[in-house]
Amino acid sequence: MTEAYTPPKVWTWDKENGGPFANINRPIAGATHDKVLPVGEHPLQLYSLATPNGQKVTILLEELLEAGVRAADYDAWLIKIGDGNQFGSGFVEVNPNSKIPALLDRSVSPPQRVFESGSILLYLAEKFGKFLPTDPAGRTETLNWLFWQMGAGPLLGGGFGHFFAYAPEKYEYPINRYTMEVKRQLDLLDKRLADNEYVAGAEYTIADIAIWPWYGGLVLGRAYGAAEFLDAGSYTNLLRWAKQIDARPAVKRGRIVNKVNGPLEEQLHERHDASDFETKTQDKLEGAA
Repeated sequence: MTEAYTPPKVWTWDKENGGPFANINRPIAGATHDKVLPVGEHPLQLYSLATPNGQKVTILLEELLEAGVRAADYDAWLIKIGDGNQFGSGFVEVNPNSKIPALLDRSVSPPQRVFESGSILLYLAEKFGKFLPTDPAGRTETLNWLFWQMGAGPLLGGGFGHFFAYAPEKYEYPINRYTMEVKRQLDLLDKRLADNEYVAGAEYTIADIAIWPWYGGLVLGRAYGAAEFLDAGSYTNLLRWAKQIDARPAVKRGRIVNKVNGPLEEQLHERHDASDFETKTQDKLEGAA
């Protein structure tokens, strides 16, 4: 950084502020255009993208189905945030914050909207009685770590990830600032997992499902191209946990729903039936075309 920045007395919106998300970032809320959301045949309608926050919900839904909860079947519709789909009027009705994921539960009357990934995980876990302990101590510890992730995640994504991978220029100060915090978070999880099989204890819970897409993906080398930079391999307990969850069949399915990048066989743009994983990944669709 060659020049010090002096903030103006009153900030004004510069639409050309740079970076890959400049065209969708704005300082006002609400819809920019009219767009009705599609609705499938299942009671649960998910509108999302396979970012880490989006993966949380599809992983939980697939885990519920894996556990035999047939009522958890769902339609997953693709929301392309780079195209501004999240600012359509229908999406804003489900999530006024215009962020994925957003869920509409049509099994109740009137239909219940649920937004914010942590809220969706808690809603589904309580609705179906899975992946959230019922004893007060176990439930509280699980929620401790669920809400830890909701608070810590923006420092990893919007902080470290943005300045390390997405900012139009590399600046030492913000990269060092957020690297320090992310490594503290990794050390925290590594220490916790030294004495516990899962984050909240002996049981696999929504805490693991919330944390794994962010921190598991990071140490497995799937986020920001930063595993070497962060010396991810040194967090051996965290890496053990990340690999253990990565091997779960429901996780393998859930992480590719609404995915639009990476290998074609790992992209299932929409999910409406369990058979879609076998017949409608992009490698199958493009091969048939």
